[in-house]
Amino acid sequence: MSITKNPLIRYKVLDQCFRNPGKRYFIDDLISECNKVMSELDPSYRGISRRQLLDDISFMESSEGWSVVLVRHRVGRKVFYRYADIKYSINNMPLNAVELNQLRSALSVLNQFKGIPQFDGLDTLLAKIQHSPSGGTKNLKAAFDHNPFLKGNEHLGTLFNALHHRIPLKITYQDFKAAESYQVLLHPYHLKQYNNRWFLFGYNPERAKKDWNMAVDRIIAVEEFDSAFIESDIEDWEEYFEDIVGVTKPEGAEVELIRIEIYGDTAKYIMNKPIHGSQKSKRLMDRPGIEVSLQLIINYEIKQLILSYADSMKVVSPPHFVDSIKRHFNNAVALYL
Repeated sequence: MSITKNPLIRYKVLDQCFRNPGKRYFIDDLISECNKVMSELDPSYRGISRRQLLDDISFMESSEGWSVVLVRHRVGRKVFYRYADIKYSINNMPLNAVELNQLRSALSVLNQFKGIPQFDGLDTLLAKIQHSPSGGTKNLKAAFDHNPFLKGNEHLGTLFNALHHRIPLKITYQDFKAAESYQVLLHPYHLKQYNNRWFLFGYNPERAKKDWNMAVDRIIAVEEFDSAFIESDIEDWEEYFEDIVGVTKPEGAEVELIRIEIYGDTAKYIMNKPIHGSQKSKRLMDRPGIEVSLQLIINYEIKQLILSYADSMKVVSPPHFVDSIKRHFNNAVALYL
């Protein structure tokens, strides 16, 4: 969630305003205070609406919120808001249902990193929260698509710890292309989740490759390796992934302009959930659908995504990518001949 979409930040701002005896906060003043704080956190923030602010106040007054007691002081045709007891603050109250749900959700995500010393005790803490008076999982408003039975999950704690403490690793790995497992010495730099799978990136000294990529669910064993840690020369991993979909970055490949026509309901879906941050869309003139343009490196993941929408997605350019997708479909058709 974007930090400026987090309602708890607005509630904290309103809380400060409501307990300030030295200033009268009318609706416009409250909007201004919220926008000031949000804009400092995110310069692109567009501002809170009057309706949203009134909804926030109603929530704070509700039993689902903090049951705050507000006095509406009328001055002419305007109203300013203040707590009945200015010593009151939501910061001094027990966690409400919203905060409990957010905390449960966050702990559920962190809890998958089993074996990490920093996260020891999360099981106990999560259990306490689940059994709190307003606990339980039935009323959770969000669920995460996490598979606790996925192979390799048991290694996440060790890998996270190695990343944190900059420890070289000896990894026993089973590549899906190889008949036998093999060992890799790796200086770990980054863990990334894509399509519900975890991938480990690091420096492979044997191959002299700084962004060696290993699927965690294909790791058989991990052990620390006694060697000086070699630092990464990739300073920003978010920037590293900017030009691709997924986790595969072909060596030497460059960003290309890709144009794709998308039809029917898939077009609506892709409008709401863009393929990539560079996506630009325009409507087709001759049939229902859209044409999207993407600026990215062509890799395995973008090919698989397009192939998964076989009857509702057509690559228009570049020509070599069109030919590649055609070959895949021709090979698929040949299986049924």
